[in-house]
Amino acid sequence: MSTGPLSPVPADPDEVKSCCTAAYGGDAVALLLGDSYHPGGLALTRRLADALALAGDRTVLDVASGPGATARLLAIEHGVLVHGVDLGEETLRAARARTAEAGLSDRVRFHLGDAERLPLPDAACDALVCECAFCTFPDKAAAAAEFARVLRPGGRVGITDVTVSPGGLPDELAGIAGWVACIADARPAADYGRLLEGAGLRPIREERHDAAVARMIDQIDARMRVLAMTAPDRLSAAGVVPDAVGPYLEAARRAVEEGAIGYALLVAEKPAG
Repeated sequence: MSTGPLSPVPADPDEVKSCCTAAYGGDAVALLLGDSYHPGGLALTRRLADALALAGDRTVLDVASGPGATARLLAIEHGVLVHGVDLGEETLRAARARTAEAGLSDRVRFHLGDAERLPLPDAACDALVCECAFCTFPDKAAAAAEFARVLRPGGRVGITDVTVSPGGLPDELAGIAGWVACIADARPAADYGRLLEGAGLRPIREERHDAAVARMIDQIDARMRVLAMTAPDRLSAAGVVPDAVGPYLEAARRAVEEGAIGYALLVAEKPAG
């Protein structure tokens, strides 16, 4: 969520990663999105988990794990061991603290790391989830190759992500606001499928969840309006300027209505041999 003066999308991949990490590790995103940072919330996470056929003896990797809500949910509801990987040190500290409070530190572990160079050995995981983050990786092919490397044969990867129409993102959302809203380098769902397939993963499911984006925009708008009336000091402390954010929410809402932006769930499998 962009909250101040806007600038062009960074061209350097490391700058892009730093920008997204800082944005999603900041107070503004937590304030406006709550615990779950992706469209569809935990309901869509549960649908993704069901598609991966998780069971208690499995090891799952959560790439770009953020505050750890998904990792904890998977550990609690499916009994799996979860490794979360994220680039944000502050985000990881918060995730570890919440996980300790929940008494799950023995089943949910977090690692500092880059999706394009995952800090796990080959074939370490039975399943992998990546929610609303694949589109932000500058080198998506490298990330997909890492997904395939850390999966055991027969393992499944499940992603949910922002999609765009073949014409790409509307110009009014192509600036830095697009990056921190997780959409600036979003692709059509078919492109994500081809990237996974190019890494040796066989796509087995694709679902559309476009309405989830509209609901998230409405949620952000509603939270911001309520806080502007009841706790403007919290918005100010988090660096949120409603007058700056409002036009981008409206632009995003129009893009969803026109079919330029959507949301998809994809599952792919690593061949058994």
